Amino acid sequence: MMDQGKFKLLFCAHGYNHSASKSLADADGLNPRQLPALLAIARSYASKSFPPHTVVSMPALSPTMTSGNIGTWQKAAGDTIAPGDVLVEIETDKAQMDFEFQEDGVLAKILKESGEKDVAVGNPIAVMVEEGTDIASFESFTLDDAGGEKAPEKKESTEEAAESSEPADTGSQTAPSTLPKESRKESAPEPQESETRGGRLQTSLEREPSASPSAKALALERGVPIQQVKGSGPGGRITKQDIEKYKPASSAASTPSAAGAAPTYEDIPASSMRKTIANRLQQSMNQNPHYFVAATVSVSKLLKLRQALNTSADGQYKLSVNDFMIKAAAVACKKVPAVNSSWREIDGQIVIRQHNVVDISVAVATPIGLMTPIVKGVEGLGLSSISAQVKDLGKRARDGKLKPEEYQGGTFTISNMGMNAAIDRFTAVINPPQAGILAVGTTKKVAIPSSAEEGNGVEWDDQVVVTGSFDHKVVDGAVGGEWIREFKKVVENPLEMML
Repeated sequence: MMDQGKFKLLFCAHGYNHSASKSLADADGLNPRQLPALLAIARSYASKSFPPHTVVSMPALSPTMTSGNIGTWQKAAGDTIAPGDVLVEIETDKAQMDFEFQEDGVLAKILKESGEKDVAVGNPIAVMVEEGTDIASFESFTLDDAGGEKAPEKKESTEEAAESSEPADTGSQTAPSTLPKESRKESAPEPQESETRGGRLQTSLEREPSASPSAKALALERGVPIQQVKGSGPGGRITKQDIEKYKPASSAASTPSAAGAAPTYEDIPASSMRKTIANRLQQSMNQNPHYFVAATVSVSKLLKLRQALNTSADGQYKLSVNDFMIKAAAVACKKVPAVNSSWREIDGQIVIRQHNVVDISVAVATPIGLMTPIVKGVEGLGLSSISAQVKDLGKRARDGKLKPEEYQGGTFTISNMGMNAAIDRFTAVINPPQAGILAVGTTKKVAIPSSAEEGNGVEWDDQVVVTGSFDHKVVDGAVGGEWIREFKKVVENPLEMML
């Protein structure tokens, strides 16, 4: 199990009678994806001679979650459980969560073992009984006795990608669809039969041989000419075993077998969160026409002000350069509100939503991927308040303890790689449905002409290169340039942040 922070999720029991063929979702008439986490446990009485028991099912931990992975079971069959005890770890596409049980009882049977992947929401994962119940009678208890299981629903790419930063009701093109499946199917175009081009039909020898995906991958890896392999599968289909058994006709005796060669790579399965990040970034680049505006900003005055404030703080706070950057971005967003906007489709009408408050998403690297916790209402916060919130949100993001409302939304994003002295500048991908993101590089000392009246000497100036990425659908080039100018003005005259 990955060594990372975990959310703690509270669950309580939901009691009712039902037969072995009924699940909690069926009995209550609810879609399992819409079940709140508190209804993840169902009281049931199987049709067989099992004592009264509680079926624990996979909960829906987000609006778009359809399945989850079973982590480490913290309790074994026969263990007594008290309210607040961790029962099992559940991996979602956002984090690793502790499943805390909120009733007294005994774990009678584990239905889904550690390592089970893609367990559909609502599917049974365990059975609980009251203390004193004979759990030996549950040794023959099966998934069918718990109501059976269903395959996880396939999520549309837009739904999966949107979960990491915005809820379903935002109205943007990147938000999950709220239409019922029936409505979406009705709008699908009717299938049409393709027209013939009158070309010559290919013979079977000219066509690519039928082979399983794993066989094709192995043939490519080992350099096996797949056209020369005779398939042993149904209809002559080439299998992985056929590729492993293949030997060239002439050089089989002299050429060492590729099977004995050590692999030169390692395949690392992509986590659910990594898939979400990949889908979201690809969607952002495809749907948002990015353009970039860079500027070199002097931070010499800012660093002196920071040092003076930290010295006089008596340990009450410790401001970072990023705290000033967040405040400066908020000031620039208020002066150029077109950047503090987003492109949305509401009831079939395209609108540009201009926000009256500035909620800054701050990019934080975590063990499971990039998170963007939000500092809300930055325009009305002081530097010490911003600093305290950033530290708290950053720690909880790395521990995997952020609530959805703390990372979904935001009106503008800052990504700061200034802690890496090798990074002079970089460009960042916009975080939909936002229209802009600021990339901040590291501080460099640069020689500039001296401002002293005497001589033609030079002095050292601390400078940072910042690069703004803007969505051209919302922010015109001149407007993006104006925002960068206002940001530069505030950073180079940091006392304006105190006004």
